[in-house]
Amino acid sequence: MNDVSGSANVNAVAAKKKLSSKFFKKGITVAILSGMCYGLYSAFITLGMSNGIWADWYGVNTAALSAFVITYMLGALGSALNDTISAIWCIGIATAKGKMGDFFRTLKTKPGRMMMLAALLGGPIASTAYIVALQMAGSIVIPITALCPAIGAIMARILFKQKLTPRMLLGIAICFGATLMIGGTGFLADAPEGLMLGILIAFIAAFGWGLEGCIAGYGTSMIDYEIGITIRQCTSGLSNLIILVPLMAIMAGNFGLAPSLLIQAVTSSDAMIWFVVSGFFAVFAYSLWYKGNSMCGAALGMACNGAYSFWGPFFCWLILGVVVGQEGWALAPIAWAAAIVMAIGILIISMNPLDLFKKKEA
Repeated sequence: MNDVSGSANVNAVAAKKKLSSKFFKKGITVAILSGMCYGLYSAFITLGMSNGIWADWYGVNTAALSAFVITYMLGALGSALNDTISAIWCIGIATAKGKMGDFFRTLKTKPGRMMMLAALLGGPIASTAYIVALQMAGSIVIPITALCPAIGAIMARILFKQKLTPRMLLGIAICFGATLMIGGTGFLADAPEGLMLGILIAFIAAFGWGLEGCIAGYGTSMIDYEIGITIRQCTSGLSNLIILVPLMAIMAGNFGLAPSLLIQAVTSSDAMIWFVVSGFFAVFAYSLWYKGNSMCGAALGMACNGAYSFWGPFFCWLILGVVVGQEGWALAPIAWAAAIVMAIGILIISMNPLDLFKKKEA
């Protein structure tokens, strides 16, 4: 009888390990998909901001718009449209799954408020800086924004006194080394105008997302990932539309620019179709990151998601350069190499790479 019982226990433990292994591997797949979706979102929002009315704004007939509006306000408007459309996608998904009641209840909780604070850092600040940098310097800025896990680790040490191990410091050094490799392309003879300024603005995005990760880490540990992304995108989209874009219009000396440009953008069907697509991929870029973290651990999830330092330039080159035929999306070999080095650095920050082999052996 004891032999039968012992055999049953062994079988149960083996079955549990097999189930846990499948769940862990699925989590890695989900986290990798989040990075791919981020690359697709980057490509499609850039495509949207090069079609329809946007082509006129950024084209040769720009005399009606000041340099400030073209450089910064249009970036804020693009970010606002993307996040608002993404929020609509989130609300639709949550409604279809019967989660809107949970959404409104969560807004009143401390984790919900923490998520809104994180969204303000990652939306109006980081996302706008990211899109401005993309417009100025192209996909070369994407690996720089992928510094956010390194910056997040540093900020966690400063704000929450979390320990930085020698391995994490090595990963941070590798990430910043990759950034120097990318920055070095700014001295190439064929570097686009505004490249260096775009790279500097990309650091603002990396800092904002790194700080967002510190704050959101608390909130998302107690919130359904689909509720969390709905709060995030609704907060980001609305704050961009009703605060940041009008504020930039005031800074430009003409408050009427805010509603005028918004109406022109929304009614430009050639561009809006791509914003609908970019907003869709933005939903999964963030929500699959949350889900992947919960399945395989935040450390490995962050490493897999951080591979967007490769997927971003890849999909921008593939969709914008190869499929659409736009010029200027081909990256120098050093930029591709730096993107891969950055992904390795993020992996080292997030976890001990040797643990991957230990898990496999287990």
